[in-house]
Amino acid sequence: MANSYTQIYIQYVFAVKGRENLIQEKNRDQIEKYMCGIVTKSGSKPLSIYCNPDHTHLLVGLDTNTSPAELVGKVKASSSKWINQQSFFRWKFSWQLGYGAFSYSKSQIDTVAKYILNQEEHHKKRSFKEEYLDLLKEFDIDYNEAYLFDWIDY
Repeated sequence: MANSYTQIYIQYVFAVKGRENLIQEKNRDQIEKYMCGIVTKSGSKPLSIYCNPDHTHLLVGLDTNTSPAELVGKVKASSSKWINQQSFFRWKFSWQLGYGAFSYSKSQIDTVAKYILNQEEHHKKRSFKEEYLDLLKEFDIDYNEAYLFDWIDY
């Protein structure tokens, strides 16, 4: 019997609804661990994650039987439900609609993982908007400005 084999690495980027700075440092580690658990339970492999106050980067080795959209949907839905159950906030937490998904070769994984883990330093130099638009350009993705994240300039 034949089997299916894949090697697909995806970096997901998604934002907090309203691009509010809601993910506090004191809760970041718990949220990241929970999200990695969702990825693992889905059969994929979490490789690197960083929850910024207003957006998240998640690098995964995608399971053969899971689509990129299916996995990010599970991560966003399950994590927002869990975050609300933890009562980290006085109001309802949710992720903004949409996401970015960028694929990489195995030879790029170490560089991308380090980039994700270095988000705090990275965003001292560049805004999330600049970072995201650069990713779209780097990957030659056509986009409509009207359908990007809600941008908030601080």
